[in-house]
Amino acid sequence: MRREIHSWYSPALNKEMEIVIYGHFGDALLLLPTAAADYLEYERFMLIDAIADVINGGKFKVFSINSINSESWLNSKMHPRHKAIRHQQFNRYVTEEVVPFIKKMTSEETPIYTSGASLGALHSANLFFRRPDLFAGTIAMSGNYDLSTYTKGYYDEDVYFNSPEHYLQGLNDDHYLPKIKSSKHIYILTGSGNYETPEATQRFSALLNSKGIPHELDIWGPDMGHDWPTWRAMLPHFLETRF
Repeated sequence: MRREIHSWYSPALNKEMEIVIYGHFGDALLLLPTAAADYLEYERFMLIDAIADVINGGKFKVFSINSINSESWLNSKMHPRHKAIRHQQFNRYVTEEVVPFIKKMTSEETPIYTSGASLGALHSANLFFRRPDLFAGTIAMSGNYDLSTYTKGYYDEDVYFNSPEHYLQGLNDDHYLPKIKSSKHIYILTGSGNYETPEATQRFSALLNSKGIPHELDIWGPDMGHDWPTWRAMLPHFLETRF
């Protein structure tokens, strides 16, 4: 498998940010790390090995980036307002730096799908639902799509506009909502085993249904916990059977 590591000093984040690429050809898959992990997390936990067939077969070219959750929502010493500001900087990093880089390494016409597990599921879904003009769909695994779960009671406009469970309720415009509805690849997945919260996934799916947003909800069994074996099973299954 072809593997390349790139990095640049991010103007949005004011720090060096790495990105790893797997594969030669195919649609682009952007992976968002869980919790406070880095760009090589999915490789370390063998998820890249699990999706090797779709990478080597030229179905997907995979891009994995760093998290800054330790500098935002997971930083207990940081004021909540500053966490929200930092997260908005992360959004700009992805949309203004990572997306053009992916287009440069693929083509302008190549669709970009987002994916992630746990907190990475929230971020991957948020990126798609906020910018369906840039992203073609999402595979969100074991997520909670209410950002206030991570803010310890803090709530402001930036929390609202990064919490899909909140802003989608009020989304009725004739620009972004039709773009979201036109996606054929919105997958909201969870297990129902240890440490999973399938009720959060069901609640978000119900919201999508109420907005007329086509998607696939898939709740796996009680043997599938909030852990890597679940995600190593989910992601290859959906990449192989739905694309």
